[in-house]
Amino acid sequence: MNKLLFYIHFLNVVFEVHQLWKYKLDHFLFWLITILFYAFTRKHSIETSGWTHFLADVLSRNALIAAACYINVYVLFDRQFRKGRYFVYTLSLLLLLTSYILLQYAFDFWLNKTGKTNFLFNSYYNFSIGIFYLAFTLALELSKRWYHQQNLLRKIHTEKLQAELQYLKAQLNPHFLFNSINTIYFQIDRSNENARESLRKFSDLLRYQLYECNEDKIPIEKETTYLQNYIDLQKLRKDNNNNITINIDDNVRDFYIAPLLLIPFVENAFKHLSDNSSGANSIQLNMDRKNGHFIFSIVNSVNDEIPNNGLTGIGLKNVKRRLDLLYENRYKLAIQKNDKRFTVELQLEIP
Repeated sequence: MNKLLFYIHFLNVVFEVHQLWKYKLDHFLFWLITILFYAFTRKHSIETSGWTHFLADVLSRNALIAAACYINVYVLFDRQFRKGRYFVYTLSLLLLLTSYILLQYAFDFWLNKTGKTNFLFNSYYNFSIGIFYLAFTLALELSKRWYHQQNLLRKIHTEKLQAELQYLKAQLNPHFLFNSINTIYFQIDRSNENARESLRKFSDLLRYQLYECNEDKIPIEKETTYLQNYIDLQKLRKDNNNNITINIDDNVRDFYIAPLLLIPFVENAFKHLSDNSSGANSIQLNMDRKNGHFIFSIVNSVNDEIPNNGLTGIGLKNVKRRLDLLYENRYKLAIQKNDKRFTVELQLEIP
């Protein structure tokens, strides 16, 4: 047990050392070194043409190549190459290189104020520089993304170890638990159908958590059934002054999501549901599927005196962390609170 805790702590320490990339300081350092190197190679022009000419040459050349590099990495590569549009990417890359060469030649022609500049030689030189920087910066960006992906996988592994450790601490014998539930179920008088049905749903909740959530992804149908059973049990604790509605569109089926991803939002809604004696207390849960996205929303009425930090506790923080790890850049989460309502809307990209 102690070795497992040490291993978890070691991973957390080692794989958090990426603050340089977090604040984009690597971009700043790269272009600073590039500018200083080019300035060093062109320092002789200070004596021949002056500081104005020197600074204009250094800044313009590096600004143009930087713009080309960022367009290649964040526009062409992400929107064309990564989506399998290789031919469009190749044509776009050639157009980008051509534009860079012509702009750089035009600026050199204006800066040097001469018409004798060799166009073919300058074009070949600028083409070589452009190809080098485009390939080099793309390789650096892909290396960084690979490292980030590996880092995420290690974090997921670490959090899995932590979850397994907590599970070991709190584990009950499942067979004993279900046998006890079955014994109690048959001891309840058959005329008390509500109690028997509630116990059956409670048994289904436990079975889902213990046996059906071991995979990384589960069918959405199982998750919605689990939520429905949980809500049905919660209704038993609430009085008639509560209005709880569930709207699940027919197209919410035939796809997979991470298990137990939605239950913290539902638990939070019931935990902080208003308790007005004169007015209605409501929870509305909606699920839909549109344009390759699963859309989940839940709205509950709240008491005015409940502060924001009471509604965004550790449960929501944990699910936000899971979303970052499992659905990085493939989800949107919006949480809003006003005097009357607390609203959560989650969108997940799904196949």
